[in-house]
Amino acid sequence: MTDSKNINNPVGQGGGQRKKLSRAERQNNGPHRNLDRQGAADKKAELVRKMREKARAAEAAEQTDDNPAQT
Repeated sequence: MTDSKNINNPVGQGGGQRKKLSRAERQNNGPHRNLDRQGAADKKAELVRKMREKARAAEAAEQTDDNPAQT
């Protein structure tokens, strides 16, 4: 019977030892993930900024619509 191909038994993967992973990398928390998280935070900040600008514009338009009726 042949062995299955999975991360613990890399059949046909060229032999040799696997590189040592740090604890953070073993938890899928390595430096590559930090960059992904920073990118996601930047996108979120940009989205929040755009939403606030739209809300301010809508509020300003609403106020200008209300002012002529009061004068």
